[in-house]
Parts: sequence; structure tokens; C-alpha cells
Amino acid sequence: MRTHLSRRNRAAAGATAAVLGVAVALGSGLASPVFAADPTTLSSIVLGVGANETQRIVNWYSSADTAQQVQVAPTADLTGGEFPASAVTFAATGAANIATSGGYNRHATITGLKENTAYSYRVGSETDGWSAAYAFTTQDFEGDYDFLFYGDPQIGASGNLAKDQAGWTDTLDVSLAANPKAEILVSGGDQVETANTEAQWNAFLASDKLRQYPWAATIGNHDVGGKAYEQHLYTPNTDRSAAYYSNGNPTSNTSGGDYWYVYKDTLFIDLNSNSYATSQGGGGDAAHVKYVTDVVKQHGGEAKWTVLVYHHSIYSAASHAKDSDAKVRRTDFPKTFSDLGVDLVLQGHDHVYARSYLIKNGEKANAAEQPGAEDVFAGPGGVLYVTANSASGSKYYDITKPDASGTNGPDPLKPSDYWYSSVQNQEHVRSYIKVGVRSDKLVVEYIRSGTCAAPNASVELGSSCSNSAETQGVGSVVDKVTVHPYHGDNQDIQVNVPNAKPGEFGWTIDGYNGLVDLGTAVEKDGDYFAASGSLNSIKVSDSRRALSPWSLSASVGDFKDADKSFSGAYLGWTPYVAAAGAGAKAGAAVESGFGTDGKGLSVSRGLGAAEQGHARGTALLGADLDLKVPADVAKGNYRTTLTITALSS
Repeated sequence: MRTHLSRRNRAAAGATAAVLGVAVALGSGLASPVFAADPTTLSSIVLGVGANETQRIVNWYSSADTAQQVQVAPTADLTGGEFPASAVTFAATGAANIATSGGYNRHATITGLKENTAYSYRVGSETDGWSAAYAFTTQDFEGDYDFLFYGDPQIGASGNLAKDQAGWTDTLDVSLAANPKAEILVSGGDQVETANTEAQWNAFLASDKLRQYPWAATIGNHDVGGKAYEQHLYTPNTDRSAAYYSNGNPTSNTSGGDYWYVYKDTLFIDLNSNSYATSQGGGGDAAHVKYVTDVVKQHGGEAKWTVLVYHHSIYSAASHAKDSDAKVRRTDFPKTFSDLGVDLVLQGHDHVYARSYLIKNGEKANAAEQPGAEDVFAGPGGVLYVTANSASGSKYYDITKPDASGTNGPDPLKPSDYWYSSVQNQEHVRSYIKVGVRSDKLVVEYIRSGTCAAPNASVELGSSCSNSAETQGVGSVVDKVTVHPYHGDNQDIQVNVPNAKPGEFGWTIDGYNGLVDLGTAVEKDGDYFAASGSLNSIKVSDSRRALSPWSLSASVGDFKDADKSFSGAYLGWTPYVAAAGAGAKAGAAVESGFGTDGKGLSVSRGLGAAEQGHARGTALLGADLDLKVPADVAKGNYRTTLTITALSS
């Protein structure tokens, strides 16, 4: 009697752990700020930055003082817009709003986000009901990225709320259509004209883009005079000590605080520049200087770049260039920023575009740097200061002329401009700034998001405009500069290590997959027939980064010869590891079922396995086969198939 074993390669993949995701059913804008008593009204939803790229903070208003949450799931997990049972919730905190705002504010921090994943979220509760769902997408958590910087939307500044909202919404649409993978939207301050006017906040928050991309808020002088800023825009790692409030009183009807976060390789530090003089009651610029120094010393090692953001520009070119408070900050800030190795400072307030020369310790770092240079080299202590123009078109300030004073004197290379101004521009068109963070450079671009045409509230209401739509249209670049960092007197060496390939797990028959021939069975005392042999070696390879456990098992069906057969339970084996690797360990020996009523290899049995954390590599597995069949089995040439199953998580 001759027997034959063939094989079929059949792999079964194990389950992977579930992660947060986004379902997308986008809402269509914010409701009016009027709160209904029943049902609960959820409004003013805005997505904010978190402490790092794995977090987002969601802010909203509620008409009810109830326990609420943010619910989050991968968008791919939503079915028909419904959140799955696996959706994760994050509890919200908040308090009552001031009387002019009405209702309550809530915020919750989403944590544990994964890279390159689309997520959906909504706010509310099962009891109060849920808001519409909104979506955002994370990008790679390492490497190059872009962020966008917006100057002074200042909704309401033109006196026409609808026109201001239209311009702001269009800038968001234009900038994100051109840069859909921008990862952060950074504020230059002055979200609104009047701090506690909710109609202006509602117009500022009207675009769903502010629920799809994280907004990194900055306090402007038009935001600081009330609590609405803090109610709407909760920020991470925020120090709300008295020193960072202009009046030194965090409990008063003002907003304040300094905060920081690390996004990829960038340390962002955001300051409340409204607090600049101790005579007001706060800690003044000295407190900010200490704050920046402490944060850089504690967290600078986590990033390659340091970017500061605050509202009041110290190197601008329009109406506020000669303000006394600007001159104070121009004395207080620059040396510390140079000493700490700050790379870029982003500012607003003056409603004009201005790009400084590289500034070191309050002076031009390199006297030979030319106006409008496309590439600048920081050298030790060189810092680039950039002032953004209006992103909404609600208000523009015209460029002013330098004077004879040292702090606002003329540029020897371009006497009509201020000594610190490499580029200054005012066309009375909406704009934004794009910052490309690259492995060894920052690329700063000043880009038009509008023309003289509507929506452009200031121009529509009578302001002049010098833009030519034919040659200076939407999306055109006004100014572009690449900042090359300083690496000291030594040579830095950089290498980008990508994600390891996930690797593969699999098995094959080693060498020629011939028939496993057990030969002619030998009769034993007239009681049974016995035969033996060995499997063809099976090669197992595992190059996966995860080092997940794996196992190979096998079973046989009945041995058949035409219409004759006998049970596969009569076949047993003794597995072994012929060549070590991939953490392989042999499975347990299995006896033939003859005479014991055992099931032998008629049920799945382990050939080999490896535990979690095993080494990568390749192993050879084998098994000695032992067949015993009853003596009354009819003569014949019987075959069966050994089916091998691979399992791994």
C-alpha cells in the first residue's frame, strides 16, 4: 500500500487592533448664537491644535449646562453617516459664558490620533443629542509639512459683517484649495473687531474649514477685552497666570495666557502681547521673555525649529510701526530671541505685509543682506520677522515713511523703507502666508487670496486698490524667501529614516515540492499496517517590523483510492525545527489514532510557532510521519492532502 501527501498553501491573517478614525458627514455651517432652552443647542464648533500632532482640541458652545463629549471614529468606520460602537469619546469641561455670550462653553481634547488617518467627530451626548459630524485628516507625523498663517480677520472692522465674513471665508477656501494638505492654520490675532460680540464670532467661525483644520489661536488687541476669546478658543499647555494678562487679573473680563505646543519638528510658542508693561498690572514683556526662555530650555530639544507667534508686530511698515508699545517690545524681545536660536517670528496687528531682514540682537544681522533676497542665511542669532496683512479684507493700513530716529530710521539700501524691512507691500487685497517646514530650511511665501474685486470689504466700501488681477491674481506669490539655518562652527549630519517596510510573513515548501511517499506499508503481527517518512521541509520567513506571533498548523482528510478510503486520524507526526530562525519552535508530537480512538492529524495540529517579539528571519520546519492503519483496510494506493494553515496577528 502506497500513500501520498500533497499540500495546499492557505494563510489566514489575524485581526489588528482598532484605532480612532473619522467618519464624515460634514455639517453645513454654524447655527445662530441664539440658544433654545429645549432641545440643547450646540454651536460655535471649532477644531484647535493640541499639545502635539497626536492631539486636537474641540471647542463649542452649549445652551445647556450638561455633561457632554466629543465622539471620534475613523471615517472609514462610519456606515451611512452613523458612528460605530467602537467610536471613542472624550469628556468635555467648561463653564458658564459671560452674560453677553449666553449659554456655556465646552472643550475636549482628542488624544491618541494615528498618522495618515481620516477622522470624523461630533459633540454633545446621547442625552442632549449630537451635533453634525465633521472630519479632519492627519498626515505623516514625521518629515516636511506646510502651515498657513493668517493676519487679522478682525470680523466687523469694516462695519459690514456680511462682507467681512465673505472675505474671510473666501480666503480660507482659496488657501486650502491651493494647500489641501496644510496641517495647521495659525492665527495672527484679532479674530473679531469687538471682543464680546457673538455675531462677529459667529461670522468668524462660519466656515467649516475651521472644523476640518486645526486653528492655532492668538490673542489680538481686539480679542483681549472680554472672555469670548477664551470661551471659544481653548489652547494647549496654556499658562493663565496673572503675569500673562494685561491687567494681571485672570478672573476679570479679559482674556490672556501664553501657550506652546510641538508639532512635528517645530516648537511653537504663542504670546499674549497685549501684556507688555507692568504698569498695566501684568508681568509685562519681562514675563514673556522668561516664559519663552523656560519653554525653549525645557522643550527646544524636542524640535529642530522654533517659531514664535504674537499679535503686535515689532518690525512692521504701516500705521503701527511707530507706536510707543511697538518700540518697547522692539527693545525687550530681540536679544532674547536671538540668544535662544528662534528661527521665525510671525506677527499681525499692522494690516500690511512686511518681511524683515534677518535681525540679530535688535540690529540687522548682515549689513550686506540685500532687499528682497530670495535666500537668507541666519548665521548665529539671525531671526526672521514677518507681519501678515488682512486675511479678510476688513481693514488695511497704508505704508508709512521712516523717520530720523534710530528705531524707525530708513534703510541705507532703500531709503524709502524702514531699516529693518527687506520687503513691504500693501495692495489692499486679501492674503495669507504659507510656511513650508523642510528638513533644512523654512520657505516663507506671501500669497494673494483675493484681488480688488469682491469679496474685499474695505475696497468695496471705498478704499483704494492697486492690484492688477491679470498679473497679480488669486494664488500669485508676492514674496518668497528661503531661510537657511545656522549650524554653528561644526558640521551637522542629518539623515531621514523612513518608516520600516512592514515586512512579510509567509511559508513555502523548501526546494522541490515532490510527493511525500511513505512507501509500502509493512504488516505488523496481522494487526495493522505501518509506514513512515518525512514531510518536505517548510520554509517560514518573517521580516515584519511588528515581530508579531505566528503559527503553522496542518491537518489531513481521509486517505482515498477510488471508492476505497480510511481515516486521516491514523496518521501522526513528530515536528522538528530543521534550521532555526524567526523564533520557530516545533509543535507537539501527535500519535496515530490507531488503537487509541485518537484523532491524529484528522484535526488541525501545530507544526511550529513563534511568540511575540521573536527575531526576524527564516526557519525550516519538518515532521517525521507515522502511519498505522487497521489490517482489514483493502489493498490500494491511497493518497490524502495535508492542508497547512498559517496564522499571524
